[in-house]
Amino acid sequence: MSISNHHRSNSDGKQRRLFPFWQSSTNNLQFQSNNSNENGVVSTGRSSNKLSSVAKSLLPARRRLRLDPANNLYFPYEPGKQVRSAVRIKNHSSSHVAFKFQTTAPKSCYMRPPGGVLAPGESLIATVFKFVEQPDRNEKQLDQRSKVKFKIMSLKVNEGTDFVPELFDEQKDEVVVERILRVVFLNADRPTPALEKLKHQLAEAEAELELRLRRKPQVDTGPKVVGQGLVIDEWKERREKYLARQQVEAVDLM
Repeated sequence: MSISNHHRSNSDGKQRRLFPFWQSSTNNLQFQSNNSNENGVVSTGRSSNKLSSVAKSLLPARRRLRLDPANNLYFPYEPGKQVRSAVRIKNHSSSHVAFKFQTTAPKSCYMRPPGGVLAPGESLIATVFKFVEQPDRNEKQLDQRSKVKFKIMSLKVNEGTDFVPELFDEQKDEVVVERILRVVFLNADRPTPALEKLKHQLAEAEAELELRLRRKPQVDTGPKVVGQGLVIDEWKERREKYLARQQVEAVDLM
């Protein structure tokens, strides 16, 4: 061995003896940095998942129905008479959707139909009946705004599901409030675009109803005689049950 190589090996040995911690500390630092990077990735993933879940909870539920009109129900102002309004309801989702009406005035308002199931892309025009009371002395003859409100809710259902109001009670967590519609009165004696549109929708609603009645088999819905001349008016009974249910549900809208 040459002297230069001997000196070099001796110097390397001295460095190892003098600084034995250098190599191990370097390896430890590299190991710690790798661990910190891995932990950073994991913690970032967990935090991002938490943030996404929180963000989803804060976002409003996606609407399944498209309404026309979108925010109001327009009625001709005729005090002392029952008047009608109309709203087109369209399912613009990719699933079957059940819908249901609620109102703060179940005694003076009635919806036809009060609910139903729409296939993807299907639409119908619902007719809303309302009795317009005579204005008080302190009220204007034509008060365009009314305190009466209507709530339209939706629920995703399977194909072939028949509509029953109990669906919305059984699956409360899946129910979405689509819109809360306010009542707006229109001057029946002054033609306006809103009034003309309402008349057109009411005519469409009547045509759709007539078409549905033709498709359905004829069912005897007249009063039945039971026992010794006891007449049961089934429509009146259903009406009373409907009003009682609406009165309970109206509390949610107050």
